[in-house]
Amino acid sequence: MRGVSGVDWAVRLYKGLSRARMPDGGFQQVILVGLDDATLVGAPQQLDAGALDDLRQPDAVIMDRRGFERLWPGEPLQIGKTFEMNDRRARLVGVCEASRTFQTFPVLYTRYSQATQFAPPERNVMSFILAQNKPGVPPDEVCRRIRQQTRLQALTRDQFAWATIGYYLKRTGIPVNFGITVLLGFLVGTAVAGQTFYLFTVENLRQFATLKALGLGNKRIIGMILLQALIVGSIGYGLDVGLAALFGRAVEHTSRLAFFMPWQVLAGAGAAVLLIVLLSSLLSIRRVLVLEPALVFKG
Repeated sequence: MRGVSGVDWAVRLYKGLSRARMPDGGFQQVILVGLDDATLVGAPQQLDAGALDDLRQPDAVIMDRRGFERLWPGEPLQIGKTFEMNDRRARLVGVCEASRTFQTFPVLYTRYSQATQFAPPERNVMSFILAQNKPGVPPDEVCRRIRQQTRLQALTRDQFAWATIGYYLKRTGIPVNFGITVLLGFLVGTAVAGQTFYLFTVENLRQFATLKALGLGNKRIIGMILLQALIVGSIGYGLDVGLAALFGRAVEHTSRLAFFMPWQVLAGAGAAVLLIVLLSSLLSIRRVLVLEPALVFKG
């Protein structure tokens, strides 16, 4: 990649799954990340134990804190522990903070040359190349030049992230499982909200009839019902989002759950709540539109 114009530097990285054998005889699948030997680009920024330079020692690995707590529950963070990966000895020289992955496997960092020895034998163990564009050269232009000169796929940071998301959406059953759950929640929410608004309207038919008898038009009454529905929906949306955020903070430090709430989720949830409010309001609006003002004079 260094021969491609616009690239400031490039390093090779390895990332893949491996299986670690613990001293007690148990096995644990782990995510193995091989860093560039010379620069250690991509290494974790925050270490809770040990030092990054210790990765240059033979058989050295750094593990994320949640992985350490999972493999050695109840033990204080400490370095020097040993285990095996594919019949090769690995020695823990550091414990770090790492971003939580979709899979709950422990994350191990080591040098690229060391990772190729830990990983199962393959023809090509290099997963991808991390490149930095030169100042003033757009990343999209650098990707175009790489694709043109190497015939390899080149992605920007955001494109790589969306490609990963697209893999889980297209190649796994996660969208179907979560989609069915969301759809059922949407239908149940619409039914419950619609029944609530309908009962409120039915219980206050005399009041609506009085307003119509006083000359209030259907448009104004419809506006009142929609305003009431929007207020109730806004309060419910705020409470639900707040409870979800509190739940996320509560599970933030657990080892098996990852919580991420971007603005797109909030916007999508808000649109769903708005749609539920509008659909459920139609049930009660129809009853008011056909209401006769003479109802107020009936015993």
